Amino acid sequence: MATFSSETYKSRRANLQKKVGSGILLFMGNEESPMNYTDNCYHFRQDSSFLYFFGIDQPGLNAIIDVDNDQEIIFGDELTINDVVWTGPQTTIAESATQVGISTTKPAKELSSFLKAAQSSGREVHYLPPYRDSNLLKISEWLNFSPKQVEPGVSSKLVKGVISLRSYKSAEEIEEVTKAVNLSRKLHIKALEMCHYGMMESRISSVLHEIVIGEGGQFAYPPIITVNGQTLHNHYYGNRLEKGQMLLVDAGAEVSSRYAGDITRTFAVDGKFTEQQSDIYSLVLNTEINAINNSIPGRTYAEVHHKAMVDIANGLKDLGLMKGDIDEAVTEGAHALFCPHGLGHMIGLDVHDMEDLGEDAVGYGEAKKRSNLFGTKALRLGRALEPGFVLTVEPGIYFISELIDIWKSENKFAQFIDYTALESYRNGGGIRIEDNILITNDGCEILGKPIPKSIDDIEETEG
Repeated sequence: MATFSSETYKSRRANLQKKVGSGILLFMGNEESPMNYTDNCYHFRQDSSFLYFFGIDQPGLNAIIDVDNDQEIIFGDELTINDVVWTGPQTTIAESATQVGISTTKPAKELSSFLKAAQSSGREVHYLPPYRDSNLLKISEWLNFSPKQVEPGVSSKLVKGVISLRSYKSAEEIEEVTKAVNLSRKLHIKALEMCHYGMMESRISSVLHEIVIGEGGQFAYPPIITVNGQTLHNHYYGNRLEKGQMLLVDAGAEVSSRYAGDITRTFAVDGKFTEQQSDIYSLVLNTEINAINNSIPGRTYAEVHHKAMVDIANGLKDLGLMKGDIDEAVTEGAHALFCPHGLGHMIGLDVHDMEDLGEDAVGYGEAKKRSNLFGTKALRLGRALEPGFVLTVEPGIYFISELIDIWKSENKFAQFIDYTALESYRNGGGIRIEDNILITNDGCEILGKPIPKSIDDIEETEG
């Protein structure tokens, strides 16, 4: 069953035709991906652009939009009785196509001849960057390209057209993202309730999986549930929680429509922050709140990011960890010792929305390209914010011993960093706080129901 009405999908495809103008628009759905042999597969995930324009969440499908002849076709093979024995009866491709406003379906094998006929008549075939090797090889075969020619042949016109539509979330899309955020909220509240001395990270992980699957969803990405929050993408769950530690949980749900949430919270074990932890936590929280308030239409997210990093650096200066001219320190990149990532990214059908179409194309567009500076170069979104954008705001402060040791040995940014004062913080772990926001006509709003993030709220909920 498609998530939205047939009119929604028809409108999306019609708008895309206008943007591209002519030719054949090829959209490749995903196949099943075997883990270790053909019939033992990973969880199936449909291509997000295929979902956006065609709405059918099943493997083995591809589709075209023939702009010149105003024709839309879905290619795929109906199940045989041999398939039905194993799967049970399923909605036919023709029935699913009708639900999204498409009247023509054809067997999978006919797509190759269709594309070759279009090429032979001099018509352009537009396609998006393939991120799976199997799809790259199909394009290579269908269009008579060598595999090395596939990437250079990607249609920039189609990429720009898709980004220009998917970047602006409709009311019904915002409703789906909000559902995902609210399911993510349940995960974080449960993790907070379980954040006690002696609890295993793996036990918390198992309960969060039970919740998200029990609600009919999936994780939008492998969750981070760790007492070692200084490791930005830490997927190890083998630690036992100890007094004096903090637990960083970065967990976002994907609901049945495939729209995602992306939330991070950091909790003190047994709800008791040390004075040092409380100081850093309060700094991150204030930075996040300020960044959300600064996210308004017309302002670039690069500017919001820069201001957030200045807030962090000023706070660290107040704590004696940074020094000197803070604006200069951030411009030079000294703050990245403590926050080596960007402030946030687009979110929607992908947790890093449309990243398969190119980070710069999505996050910067025609704007100035991203910085090459360590830390700032990890900012995925730098363009001017517009109403309808949905994005994450996720500042953090981390004490990464390995990075501290290298910078200290090089005396790097010694005019901005007090390495002597930093010694007492080097085992401080990491703190990140993240919410998902919608840019509105006059500002922004946090999506979903409130999730505890003040120290008082955390201690009250955990207690």
